[in-house]
Amino acid sequence: MRYRKLGSSDLEVSEISLGSWLTYSGGVEADATRACTEAAFEAGINFFDTANVYGRGAAETAWGEILSTRPRDSYVLATKVWGRMSDDPADQGLSPAQIAKQIDASLTRLKTDHVDLYQAHRFDPSVPVEDTIEALQQVVRQGKARYLGFSEWTPEQIRTAIDIAGPELFVSSQPQYSMLWQAPEAEVFPLSAANGISQIVWSPLAQGVLTGKYKPGQPAPQGSRFASDTMAVSKNLVYSDATLEAVQRLAPIAEEAGTSLPTLALAWVLRRGEVASAITGASRPEQVHANAAASGVELSDDLLAAIDRALGDAPVTDPVLAPGADAGIKHR
Repeated sequence: MRYRKLGSSDLEVSEISLGSWLTYSGGVEADATRACTEAAFEAGINFFDTANVYGRGAAETAWGEILSTRPRDSYVLATKVWGRMSDDPADQGLSPAQIAKQIDASLTRLKTDHVDLYQAHRFDPSVPVEDTIEALQQVVRQGKARYLGFSEWTPEQIRTAIDIAGPELFVSSQPQYSMLWQAPEAEVFPLSAANGISQIVWSPLAQGVLTGKYKPGQPAPQGSRFASDTMAVSKNLVYSDATLEAVQRLAPIAEEAGTSLPTLALAWVLRRGEVASAITGASRPEQVHANAAASGVELSDDLLAAIDRALGDAPVTDPVLAPGADAGIKHR
């Protein structure tokens, strides 16, 4: 496993990290969650990404039970705030009161006194941006988080926060990024890099589409993510005849390169120096080890050109608002 520096922080994170979005929030049983987490440590993964909203605390609780048995300095822990945490419509967002409440709740569930990275899961245009920034900075001043990040903010929102608080405010950006979803390359990558902000990307395997398990014109295999009502929540982002056909064109390229499709896809993401880590999900320990094997794999220029030809116009390349995201900014 190789490691990369996370933005302007002093954190070194594994190139492959373990996420808990649809798996450890309820899609995967407790024993499997523990087995996958143990496999991550065995593979050299030190970076674990979760959010308060995943299962409304279930994912954080699961990792609190597991990770709290290990030395706190043996892993880098990231969580997020913004999502709706109860049936109360007001129990969400990035107001100072909500941030103060949710960081304490997250720390309790995670059984730790601090997270290494606290991320604004989306931007909240209903709250003055100055209020949000000051509340996040207060979390760091209190020692409850070491560093701050954001997920799926628009370039305008990123620039505004930097103009207010300086480039040292954030160390990470978490966008969707994969062979099939290349939108962040246009604006978010260069803007972040210019301000010392790394990318920790979600869905680098396009929610499993880039494993090749889904075939054009065929139903999703039994036991796969898209065969599950609970885990197919963002299926429409990456699952279409065009993307499935593109992946079939990638398969012989991976075979000729002597690697698997998932390894090829993860190595493609990690070819960019802006990316500190690729967040992967897993429901079985062997998936964790297979994903970890992509760290350090180098792709030649000829191979990258062949990938581009195979993908054709299937990838999303223009900026797109992420699920749940809103444009706009409010000032006080």
